[in-house]
Amino acid sequence: MANALQNVRLFVAILAARSAQLASRALRAGGGSTMPGVVSRRVDPTVLTKLSKRLPGGAAAITGTNGKTTTARMVSHILRTANVKAVNNSTGANLVTGVTAALVADSTISGNPRSEVALFEVDEASVPKVAAEAELKLLAVLNLFRDQLDRYGELAYLGKVIASSFGDLPSDGSVLLNADDPLVASLGREARKAVYFGVEDSSLDMGRLQHVADSKSCPVCGVDLKYGAVYMGHVGTYDCPNCDFTGPDTAYRATSVRFDGAKATSFALSAPDGEMEMKIQLPGLYNVYNALAAAAVASEMGVALEDIKRGLEGFGGAFGRVERIQAGEKEAFLLLIKNPVGFNEILRTFVAGETSGAKHVLIAINDNDADGRDVSWLWDVDFEMLAESEAPREPFTVSGIRAGDMAVRLKYADLPVGDVVPDRGKAIKAALEATPPGETLYVLPTYTAMLEIRRTLSDLGHTHPFWEDE
Repeated sequence: MANALQNVRLFVAILAARSAQLASRALRAGGGSTMPGVVSRRVDPTVLTKLSKRLPGGAAAITGTNGKTTTARMVSHILRTANVKAVNNSTGANLVTGVTAALVADSTISGNPRSEVALFEVDEASVPKVAAEAELKLLAVLNLFRDQLDRYGELAYLGKVIASSFGDLPSDGSVLLNADDPLVASLGREARKAVYFGVEDSSLDMGRLQHVADSKSCPVCGVDLKYGAVYMGHVGTYDCPNCDFTGPDTAYRATSVRFDGAKATSFALSAPDGEMEMKIQLPGLYNVYNALAAAAVASEMGVALEDIKRGLEGFGGAFGRVERIQAGEKEAFLLLIKNPVGFNEILRTFVAGETSGAKHVLIAINDNDADGRDVSWLWDVDFEMLAESEAPREPFTVSGIRAGDMAVRLKYADLPVGDVVPDRGKAIKAALEATPPGETLYVLPTYTAMLEIRRTLSDLGHTHPFWEDE
């Protein structure tokens, strides 16, 4: 009798979620990627646990400050290439409600999953809640950078929050950690089984820690770490001169990294099952880390290296993160920004280069809850590197709720500021109109600004709504 009542409750929860999704899209209130999870959890608070237990291959999750969506999309593409049917929260709804909504959408009305496995990107602060309910067999932590301090707090605390979830993983569960991020690597001390990935290429050494480097001290004893190489922010090779903490040995490693401007990147992948040359259609060192993590996740899920190679090399980017959108005779290149380290890497990769430097740039800064209310981080971004660059560029177009703040920051960096258009829809239209045919407009928005700009591009017929993305 009890089981029958539980099944009825699950049935009603899924039915209610279906209705909520249809209503959300019909009313243009969103893509229905979160509300179904909210509704279903109110009807049946155990809906995520029930549905995740029915997945034949279990669930995996990816968390971290930067790269969650791109890495999760990469893994999803690899799984499809390997003919593994997977459900994921592909729209970036990464709280427990979004994870629940994805599983509900994948289930039949009776609660049977259509997919073999689940792959979720999870907000850092939401990891304990998801891990407690979703029976994760694998949890990957990409990096931890200073981001939305008004919401997350300082990094050491956030690391403890994530590590607190390790005990909820099943006995055969494992954590996959970035060995090059000292704080992330130190979390392995709290795990039953830890597997590490990292980059090994001295040619990438920046020579010094950036101003925005966060975890510069040993997470064990607090003494300043000694770096052998700095790749970006506080990520690199390191040792503690005071205790035994050092970068751990890696099971998955990227070497011989080669950049092809703003188009592609190549590297050699070393994994437990062998070695293989990779070429991804995405630029920048941060995407090497994303691809390396994706390869490691897929391999730990049992995918062969050949399928991993085909999946990564066929991947074209995640919506709004690194997304090229053809707009008539012009191209809009969307590059999501959210914190100083990520912004610096985008500037270094796309804007400062003399051969691949962006000439036409729109920066859109919002301070909604999803972006983080505190925009003081803009002063930690190294815009001064652009003033030192010889790359030709037009004055920056600035938009967003905090357009004025962004314009002032650029002025202090002695960079030219053009139009200041707070309205995001009007700004993307004006910036595209000012971009000559055959050239690219680089769009650097915060999260909610990206959604607004992308909606305008969709309304203009240049792309599809984000919830229709793969």
